[in-house]
Amino acid sequence: MMKSMYSAVSGLRAQQTKLDVIGNNIANVNTVGYKAQRATFSDLFSQVLSGASGPDGNRGGVNPKQVGLGAQVASLDMIMTPGGPQFTGNPLDLSISGSGFFIVQGGQRGDYQFTRAGNFGVDKAGNLTVGGMKVCGWQDYGGKRQPDGSYVYDTQKPAEPINVFSDSYNGNKRIISPKATTKGALSGNLDPAKTAKGTALDAIGTPPSPADYTGTMTVYDALGNSYEVQAKFSKCYVDSTDADNPITSWYWEAKSADAKLDVTASGYIKFDKNGKIVSGDTNFNTKPQITLTPKGANAGAAPFTVNLDFSGVSTFNSSGSNEVKSSDVDGYAAGDLDDISIGDDGVITGVYSNGQKQPLGMLALATFDNPAGLEKIGGNLYVPTVNSGDYKGGVKPGTGGASMLSSSNLEMSNVDLAEQFSEMMITQRAFQANSKIITASDQLLQDLIGMVR
Repeated sequence: MMKSMYSAVSGLRAQQTKLDVIGNNIANVNTVGYKAQRATFSDLFSQVLSGASGPDGNRGGVNPKQVGLGAQVASLDMIMTPGGPQFTGNPLDLSISGSGFFIVQGGQRGDYQFTRAGNFGVDKAGNLTVGGMKVCGWQDYGGKRQPDGSYVYDTQKPAEPINVFSDSYNGNKRIISPKATTKGALSGNLDPAKTAKGTALDAIGTPPSPADYTGTMTVYDALGNSYEVQAKFSKCYVDSTDADNPITSWYWEAKSADAKLDVTASGYIKFDKNGKIVSGDTNFNTKPQITLTPKGANAGAAPFTVNLDFSGVSTFNSSGSNEVKSSDVDGYAAGDLDDISIGDDGVITGVYSNGQKQPLGMLALATFDNPAGLEKIGGNLYVPTVNSGDYKGGVKPGTGGASMLSSSNLEMSNVDLAEQFSEMMITQRAFQANSKIITASDQLLQDLIGMVR
């Protein structure tokens, strides 16, 4: 009777622990990146009333007679399956598509800690944070862009807290320095039905006026001062020497629309009957180079050269839109950091007040041999244990066993409410059944005491 009571007490303890786990899971059903737990049981040791005996002669074998002495919690396991992504629209929110953990630093421990929660923010000092912890990765110093558009980061270095305000090395608030314009393209359709303004002499002499078309582009000097440069186009001469393929010459001239810039450049574009630029013309280059000299209040800026590209200009037909537009113009003024976003590859991109974008760094992820062996320390944080495996250093998202990220999404808890409620009812019934054993054992004890009265 006493054994049954103590066995039932152990069962109550085990079921209570499972109910605690279920309650914690349900409490964290909306916790970002939370990993559900489960409780499993095993029996306690058994009392052997008699040992086993093997078959002997005319007697068969006899199994051991054992009485179990209760139940115990065998394990409390973390279920590491990813939670579903929840779209938030916030460019600083991230979820990890599969395996891996964000690396953070701070708090009383001071060493690396790990989290699945990607609800990042930026504090007033420019630190990328989550829950007051600094998010770690690799800071970008210079943005070494590759031909495929990607950037190089020294991922062999230890991950460090990322500060989006930190300029290259001086710690000042991040700005983007001005860049002088070096190239600009002009494209569009020139109406072939326009009347030629000159003769053969004009094709190499006096520029025709007024211009038929004017395209404007904004250029910048090395100090970030902006200027408007106009490219004027005029149909000046038609050479009909070859009646089957008359050649039309258009005169172009670059002029400054601003008194603070000195630029004078001109030349000719020749088109065949199909409106295509005539190739092999030694007197014309579809990519002329012009030199611009700041003057007046901007005279302190150095002269700069712009490579123009007219290969997008044609004279196909006179119908539709006939105009000249600028495109692919580089150069920009200085700009302050206005906003940041984080891509699926973990690259942190700064958006500047001058419209430019520049990488600021890359997030690092950590992987473990046995992530279920990590220890929860609260605040959505984990630390390694002897059974999780050591932290081996940060890796780029999508490499080293780590998954890619999902930008503007948060990882939801992987708690299945339907499963938890089912487990809760089963646990409740198991608790009640163990309580009944205690009640029955107590009644038997009372009956036994009553026998000796």
